[in-house]
Amino acid sequence: MRRIILASKSPRRAELLGRLIKIFEIEESRIKENTGEADPEKLVRALAREKAADVFARNPGAVVIGADTVVYCAGRILGKPKDEADAREMVALLAGRVHTVYTGVCVLADGFSRTVSAATDVTFDEMTAAEMDAYIAAGDWADKAGAYAIQGAAGKHITCIDGDYYNVVGLPLNELYRVLKEILKRKLI
Repeated sequence: MRRIILASKSPRRAELLGRLIKIFEIEESRIKENTGEADPEKLVRALAREKAADVFARNPGAVVIGADTVVYCAGRILGKPKDEADAREMVALLAGRVHTVYTGVCVLADGFSRTVSAATDVTFDEMTAAEMDAYIAAGDWADKAGAYAIQGAAGKHITCIDGDYYNVVGLPLNELYRVLKEILKRKLI
């Protein structure tokens, strides 16, 4: 069996991938995330490809899975916040609005390349200044696109999702499962 490598340090992605594949390795990509693309779906697809290609180049013969997630709200792409002030600005933008979470996933193997993406609409409830302060103080915003994790402290402020829950967590399982079935048919793993 070929080595399978997740090109991500995200513990959430690793946990989700573990639902599909029991044995895999983790190797973080070394790319600089260029966020010049204005279209969120094109951006996550491109970054997922770049991350997978970077790790694949160091691991020929492996099957490499790269992923990237962003939040899109009010015409803005929200990645990971730089600091508390940036996180607070993001949470204030999301409060009381619907936004879309985009995740791109790329799977590379010898002679195989497939990139897919998913989009999920998420509705946040209105938040008071005190609720935002408490959320920011708890620190759950760190290292998360849009300054939140649906499965974390922000969950109590989410009124509705339309689409794949796992996409919001960071890895659209159904989309990835379809690609992995294609690889199995081709006997690449």
